[in-house]
Amino acid sequence: MKSKNNEDHNRMALGLDVGTSRIVLAGRNGEDYTFRSERNSFVAVPFAKMSQRTLARERIPHLVRGGELFIYGEQCERFADLFHLEARRPMNRGMLNPAEPDGLLLIRRMIESLSGDAKPPAKICFSVPAPPLGAEANVTYHEAALGELLREMGYEPFSINEGLAVIYSELDDSNYTGIGISFGGGLCNVCLAYLSAPLFSFSVPKAGDFIDASVASVCGELATRVRIVKEGSFHFNGKPAEKVQQALSVYYTEMMDGVATGLKSAFANTLNVPKIGRPVPVVLSGGSALPTGFPERFEEILSASSLPVPLSDVRLAADPLNATAKGALVAALAEI
Repeated sequence: MKSKNNEDHNRMALGLDVGTSRIVLAGRNGEDYTFRSERNSFVAVPFAKMSQRTLARERIPHLVRGGELFIYGEQCERFADLFHLEARRPMNRGMLNPAEPDGLLLIRRMIESLSGDAKPPAKICFSVPAPPLGAEANVTYHEAALGELLREMGYEPFSINEGLAVIYSELDDSNYTGIGISFGGGLCNVCLAYLSAPLFSFSVPKAGDFIDASVASVCGELATRVRIVKEGSFHFNGKPAEKVQQALSVYYTEMMDGVATGLKSAFANTLNVPKIGRPVPVVLSGGSALPTGFPERFEEILSASSLPVPLSDVRLAADPLNATAKGALVAALAEI
């Protein structure tokens, strides 16, 4: 029988993955992890009272801003495809999108929807991206703005690097030693940790959105439509015959090459990398890592990169879409 103290402890923490493509909230119910997610995008249509009433009747999340209706969350892609519109994002390349001034408000609405009527717990750990390799990206404002938003909502927030969160989620069996990679929509985040301590982390801007935009450009399609095809049918097994599938294969490979090159460069630029003494695992997460055959193809690319540490295996996270949120929750539970 589970003790009341353990149940109270679990209720005092949440993990939050604030991703470019999705927002995921993780909690704990006894020994089980629970996840709720929302697509982090929206479409804007002209405001009309009849449209607003219809959306409310259908319980489709929306927000009135000026003369527009913002339809956000899971229904966004359907409306974008139906009206031949590009979905818009509150975030861009892993950080708050400066072109969307209502982005923080939309993110708050999504978090409120995911948390429901639950009272905010004391601790919430939220994911933040690493700076791009070789560049000084300013993640300070992004991290501070999300932290302030969560404080206003009643939480006690702190942040975790996204790649490290993947390690916390998946590498308990190696005592949190290994490489965690989140292949997301805006960025690919990479972290090497030794006994839970991060040794280096970086991000690569060629990620899921890069693939969508690049394929759309060469195929004369909307990126939203490419994303639907990518998520619905793309795989690495066999030779693709259709043009969009061929282009997806080309740009997926470019994304994976960029991550492998980044890893090699990060090792070369890191002083005093410890001699771990055993091969390290590589765990992959994120929506862009979901196509069938992805781990095997990425392992081939890593093997050809001649990294300075031996790899024990390259594997997909047990729950790729929720791994970052789970790792953030593991960090939050450790703090209470």
